[in-house]
Amino acid sequence: MFHVNKRSLQFRLLAWLGGVALLVVGLTWLLHGVFLQNLAKDFLGERLKREADHAVAQLEQDRLAVPTSLASTSEAYQVFHHLYVLRLNGEISASDPVWQRQLAPLLNGKGDALIEVTRGERHLLVYRQHFEWQGANGVLLIGEDFSQVEAGLGTLHWWVGGIAAGMLAVLVTLNMLAVNRGLRPLWQLRYQLEALQAGDRQRLSLKAPDELDALVAQLNRFMDDIDLRLKRSRESVANLSHALKTPLAAVTQVLSGNRPIDENRRRKLLMRIEDINAQLDAELRRARIAGPHAGRMTHLTRDSQRLMEMFRSLYSEQLFELTQAIDARDQVPIDAHDYAEILGIVLDNAGKWATSEIRCHISTSSDALTLTIDDDGPGVAESDMVRLGERGTRLDEHHPGYGLGLAILSQLVARYHGRCQFEHSPLGGLRVITTLPMTGVTSA
Repeated sequence: MFHVNKRSLQFRLLAWLGGVALLVVGLTWLLHGVFLQNLAKDFLGERLKREADHAVAQLEQDRLAVPTSLASTSEAYQVFHHLYVLRLNGEISASDPVWQRQLAPLLNGKGDALIEVTRGERHLLVYRQHFEWQGANGVLLIGEDFSQVEAGLGTLHWWVGGIAAGMLAVLVTLNMLAVNRGLRPLWQLRYQLEALQAGDRQRLSLKAPDELDALVAQLNRFMDDIDLRLKRSRESVANLSHALKTPLAAVTQVLSGNRPIDENRRRKLLMRIEDINAQLDAELRRARIAGPHAGRMTHLTRDSQRLMEMFRSLYSEQLFELTQAIDARDQVPIDAHDYAEILGIVLDNAGKWATSEIRCHISTSSDALTLTIDDDGPGVAESDMVRLGERGTRLDEHHPGYGLGLAILSQLVARYHGRCQFEHSPLGGLRVITTLPMTGVTSA
């Protein structure tokens, strides 16, 4: 059984194109009938006017009381579907007594005019002309049977309708061919997506029109992003397996041994467990990175103020100051969790090292988001600047931490194709400048 999918794009295009074509052809055919009939009426009316002028001219030449010229041609008038009714000096003569009774009321009208008269199935066009003859006023009616002309026009009109129907069928067929050819890239895209799902392809590659270029590029970016996330997840599992094997073995050995756990061994055991916890936290944070093209937005003002409030409560002895230079775009295409990680890592690091003040400045431009965080801590030596962001780097063992925060920050910023800069702060401590490109940001 033939099935029509009314939700398909092909059906919708054909329905719209076919409906528009039917409307245009039907309206053209109807207007053709109206214009053709009006044209015929105008043509016959002009001819009747010329005949009336000719008849009046003959009357003026005859100089007779009775217009023999009209009477002599009355039979010819009837043969050629013409008729006349004449009123002159109070007398009425006509080529057909039947029509004389029918048309006599028209003799009383004023002005020259073309009049339509219908009697049964017959349709007449009658032209009325007033004239003067030998000092007397006369009225001449000359008519023609329009029924046969209408019948011919109707036949012609239906012939034109048949031709228009044929042209409509050809137009619908051409529309089907054009729609099928225009939708071919979509079908190719569908087949390639099925091949991707089956594992037969790694990327999409087709010659698509300009309207599909962005879609194909976006799908390829999504697939690359999925592959990258899968790779990162596998690397995180491998890193955890490698990093936790030795600490877990040491903890298991201590707990399963018969030696008593003194204070020194307890302290070492706690350090091992804290190392495991830090490693787990770091790898989980890396795994939660969404990266660009995640389809999520960050509200800069709202999310930044929330983070500042949280760190003000964590480091109550420190003064956290937030300033902004944000243009009309308060939303940027960065996953909110990623943004919280980027800003949170730097604020947390500044809170640990600062003496009393941390300043955070957020600015946006047409192509970039910049986060600048300054603290008034002891700062970092010039020789150690290049080591910041390396995994496991700790420049001061007296402060808590495992040297993983700035390493995660570097990886996260790199996922957004941004960069981190470490400089000496005007406050005396460390300045961290994080720049993220915002190419293609859409105003919210």
